[in-house]
Amino acid sequence: MQIDQFYSTEDQAIHFTRQQASDFAKQIADDFNPIHDIDAKRFCVPGDLLFAVALSKIGLSQSMHVRFADMVTEGVKLTFPEKSAAHSEVCDDNGKLFLEIESEGEHSNKDTLIANLTREYVAFSGHTFPHILVPLWQKNNVMINPARPLVIYQSMSIELDTLDIESPSLAIAEVSLSPQGKRGDVSLGFNFMDQGEIVGRGEKRMVLSGLREFDQAQVDGIVEFYNERKQRLAL
Repeated sequence: MQIDQFYSTEDQAIHFTRQQASDFAKQIADDFNPIHDIDAKRFCVPGDLLFAVALSKIGLSQSMHVRFADMVTEGVKLTFPEKSAAHSEVCDDNGKLFLEIESEGEHSNKDTLIANLTREYVAFSGHTFPHILVPLWQKNNVMINPARPLVIYQSMSIELDTLDIESPSLAIAEVSLSPQGKRGDVSLGFNFMDQGEIVGRGEKRMVLSGLREFDQAQVDGIVEFYNERKQRLAL
């Protein structure tokens, strides 16, 4: 995966066109959320694209925690750090914070490892809906508002036992949804695998808004709409 095809550089700042962000979502992340369409009214650059660019710039540390502070739209010029630090920030040219990264432990700039790990994580993250979220909704008797779905990517973290790996795969681990009124906190756990052994762990956290009582017919409609879009827009 050549991540540099999905962003543009101007005066050392990085920005994203709607086409680049949409292509990453559909071609790399297998994510067909309408918010990433080039004509979306509430367009947003995928958080996983920001994470992928950050890794390509600062490299991979054994322990990393990434917090998404705000959504990035088309043309926002961001300054990414060029090397790893205990605390890194991605801000726009006005100093507004969009991404925070905490790093600890051993460090690697090995292109193959970074590309393979990024690809595995992004593929897992992009399949959150409907494969993971819908069973969680059903279990907790909640669902999002189909007329105004709002799922906010809050943070992700990884903890690797070793960086002496080449092609880690990713397997889902414990997942949970904690409803609190109309809001729900989602935790998606996963393990990094290498030759059948667990070599690391991670977690993706999201916030769901506008929760309501689970309705199977409405959920079926949401899934059908999503799958139809995927079939129509897949490249």
